Amino acid sequence: MPFLGQDWRSPGWRWVKTEDGWKRCEPFSPALEDENNQLNDISHTVIITGDGEDEEIYGTEDCEFAAKKRKKDHFRNNTDSQCFYREKWIYVHKESTKERHGYCTLGEAFNRLDFSSAIQDIRRFNYVVKLLQLIAKSQLTSLSGAAQKNYFNILDKIVRKVMEDQYNPRLIKDLLQDLSSTLCILIRGVGKSVLVGNINIWICRLETILLWQQQLKNLQMNKQVNNGLTLSDLPLHMLNNILYRFSDGWDIITLGQVTPTLYMLSEDRQLWKKLCQYHFAEKQFCRHLILSEKGHIDWKLMYFALQKYYPIKEQYGDTLHFCRHCSILFWKDTGHPCTASDPNTCLMPVSPQHFIDLFKF
Repeated sequence: MPFLGQDWRSPGWRWVKTEDGWKRCEPFSPALEDENNQLNDISHTVIITGDGEDEEIYGTEDCEFAAKKRKKDHFRNNTDSQCFYREKWIYVHKESTKERHGYCTLGEAFNRLDFSSAIQDIRRFNYVVKLLQLIAKSQLTSLSGAAQKNYFNILDKIVRKVMEDQYNPRLIKDLLQDLSSTLCILIRGVGKSVLVGNINIWICRLETILLWQQQLKNLQMNKQVNNGLTLSDLPLHMLNNILYRFSDGWDIITLGQVTPTLYMLSEDRQLWKKLCQYHFAEKQFCRHLILSEKGHIDWKLMYFALQKYYPIKEQYGDTLHFCRHCSILFWKDTGHPCTASDPNTCLMPVSPQHFIDLFKF
């Protein structure tokens, strides 16, 4: 049987043929490489400590055991250990085959797709936050220990980014609110063992979430001093065009609070009508008509009323893609080793909800 090791059931490892046979490649880590070099130098010698009859001898086997233990401790204690994969794609398979044992998990996807780096890209930030929000609502009970660790590591980096850059705090506030509400409900059901892991760990995580919420609540936006051209200096038609580019009603309301001119433009009936037509179908309008005092349709109230009953269209700067030919999930700009004659015809954008559905078993 090829590639026979200590645990032949373990999938996903890479193997290299050497003069002594096939050897397994460990994930790359500079820190581990330095430790391995030191331990390899030691493993070829015999260390003698003590004097006379009390001497202790450590041979090659002891050093190999120590090296393995130090590797295990390194990955367990390193909070950024999810970022050591070079390829940012993952093969999605839901059953065992002759070529692949087992199946891919949500935690493995966090590792391979490098969400920790994705949140630093402004095009992917909203996508990753929405994905974490959906997991908080429905998938917390199915997360393994590794997936939980990666999830909260990414969440911690998102909070730090928002605190430092003050980028889209409303989005992360909604995520933390959904996560804390879900955790409060699940922790009450501790007797039913609904969460994987020690209940004390989850209580500490809940306390951390509440601390993050308080920090975001006290967040003060820095006033930028700029003597050049500002948003208020733009002509009305350009300001109006900017408002028509927004796909979220809350963003329109927030921008309308900046100046009286923007407030006047943000209350335009045609603006809210276009927004409703973009997100919802005409049949949905008829079921939830809201009229103003003058007998006209109040499109602004219609938008927020329809939002409660129907999902709005999601819009992201960049999303994950799925190759139907290779069954590989990847970021489009990083690519993947596709074997199709025309790869572009096999690509399919993946929404956050579709991503979660791919890993439901």
